[in-house]
Amino acid sequence: METFNHKLNTYIETWMGPRDQRVKGWLLLDNYPPTFALTVMYLLIVWMGPKYMKHRQPYSCRGLLVLYNLGLTLLSFYMFYELVTAVWHGGYNFYCQDTHSAQEVDNKIINVLWWYYFSKLIEFMDTFFFILRKNNHQITFLHIYHHASMLNIWWFVMNWIPCGHSYFGASLNSFVHVVMYSYYGLSAIPAMRPYLWWKKYITQLQLIQFFLTVTQTMCAVIWPCGFPMGWLYFQISYMVTLIILFSNFYIQTYKKHSGSLKKEHQNGSPVSTNGHANGTPSLEQTAHKKLRVD
Repeated sequence: METFNHKLNTYIETWMGPRDQRVKGWLLLDNYPPTFALTVMYLLIVWMGPKYMKHRQPYSCRGLLVLYNLGLTLLSFYMFYELVTAVWHGGYNFYCQDTHSAQEVDNKIINVLWWYYFSKLIEFMDTFFFILRKNNHQITFLHIYHHASMLNIWWFVMNWIPCGHSYFGASLNSFVHVVMYSYYGLSAIPAMRPYLWWKKYITQLQLIQFFLTVTQTMCAVIWPCGFPMGWLYFQISYMVTLIILFSNFYIQTYKKHSGSLKKEHQNGSPVSTNGHANGTPSLEQTAHKKLRVD
């Protein structure tokens, strides 16, 4: 196995250039196969889990969901705070920041971004909870693509560009996840659900995040500073895929339901105050049951 890892690492470095030695020996980062194997296991569970649960009762997982979402909210807040304060006090350049410029700040960013990479592994639990609760309609292509790709992308990020310009997308995403996981943690408590009105704004916030990341990445293309140009083009391309998929989700989930409710009103179909129109859940309730994109 050691020989295989050595050959694979040599091949990857031949293709991508030498690794950043500052992360040598860090958990999961020395060799790619563990990250790839964890992703394959995730995809196998996504495929086999619903089959296993098909004739079984769904699990509530309410207490676990509250703790899980609270934990990820706190971790996301920690990463957001540490990244923003390190960048602010370290004098990082917003337009473009190389990976070797300020040793103390770079080392702090690398430490936080390792947690960001590891959090993508923890977030596989999002899907596992869907399976256990038999919310299979939420296991969409967007959900699987986003979860499976992020862990792998960030393994490469941590090995080649673990600081510098890489901080921006992770900072924004950590902030979005503070909002998102706090929402899902509260929504696991039935008494709190009537007061949770901001779900659709989470998707809007995610889309703003992607557009801001593309804009800031374009700055580094226009005003280069030595940050690898290939990574910048890759990030823009990946963000475009997320913009397309999340926009489609937003339209399917909110705009089409809004249009169908308007049509019902025009046809004189009454909508009762208990949130149902002729036995059909209201937009708010339907959206609550709709797909989760995180």
